[in-house]
Amino acid sequence: MIYFDVTKTGRAGHASGLNRVSARLREELGAAARPIEWHTRRREFRQLPAGRPVVWRTGDWFFTGELFSETERPGIGAWLQTRPCRLAALFHDAIPLRFPDITWPQSVARHPGYLSLLADFDRVLAVSDESEKELAAFWRWQGRTERAKTGRLHLGADFNRHPRRRSTTPPPEPALLCVGILEPRKNQLFLLEVCEALWAAGAHFTLHLAGRVNPHFGASVVARVKSLRRTGRAVRHHEGVGDAALAQLYASARATVFPTIAEGCGLPLLESLWQGVPCVCSDLPVLRENADGGGCVSVAVNDAAAWSGALRRVLTDDAAWRTLADQAASRPLPTWAESARALQAALV
Repeated sequence: MIYFDVTKTGRAGHASGLNRVSARLREELGAAARPIEWHTRRREFRQLPAGRPVVWRTGDWFFTGELFSETERPGIGAWLQTRPCRLAALFHDAIPLRFPDITWPQSVARHPGYLSLLADFDRVLAVSDESEKELAAFWRWQGRTERAKTGRLHLGADFNRHPRRRSTTPPPEPALLCVGILEPRKNQLFLLEVCEALWAAGAHFTLHLAGRVNPHFGASVVARVKSLRRTGRAVRHHEGVGDAALAQLYASARATVFPTIAEGCGLPLLESLWQGVPCVCSDLPVLRENADGGGCVSVAVNDAAAWSGALRRVLTDDAAWRTLADQAASRPLPTWAESARALQAALV
């Protein structure tokens, strides 16, 4: 049996990438996974929904895709040391250590201890090759002799459980869609400046930003959106958007834009391709793991001229758009059902 940790994600009120990963994996695992959550007072995991203690067996697996620390879950380190069963985790990224100045302070404080605890797991699956390398590099830097066997788990692209979309004609009204929390790491301020230059030069399109606002770092992005709207620019922010509304935004987009400076995997890129929508994305190694398969245009990070040229082309060149759209719709993409089967195969 796989006992699936939902301590945070089971109660989350927003659809972050981490929450989507947890929810879709658990859904596809079905009866093979039982949800559990950490009980702080008793310092143990309890089954949901009844709250009964877990009767661990040697052959069971504890699996978590969540981020945790001794501060957030007092006693978790001691519990892990008891090794009541086999331990497995999904590792997302080391971004809080690489970009501490633009990451939530709580995440920065938590991450070193969290990564250290992962070394004592039996199995750690990373969401990308780059993330797996980062984890191994941290353990080497820390001088850890890890117990964990690492590997890669490909995440699913079918975020809304619908069949893949295919379009042979661009949407009638040109629109770009950027999906992700509003914060410096996602680089929306840079994107807004590139779009402002295009609008000033006479380009006609609407930019949609879909995502919640980072309470520590997102205010400047919101302020810039409001400033541009006051001047009549066609930019819209959609906060708290659900899967159905997000699918509609994809359907109306000529392309998605992903100018991020750091990712663990880059789910918006995969989900854009599933919708048959070309993606203009940052030329990061972690994104190229998926972008190089087709349907994407990779552009150097923060190169305003290159981004301007790439966006202008995808907005105006129908032949180039059709080539990208055909690639997006026809290339192989992983599904969450396949991700769940791969997870089960890894936990043997």
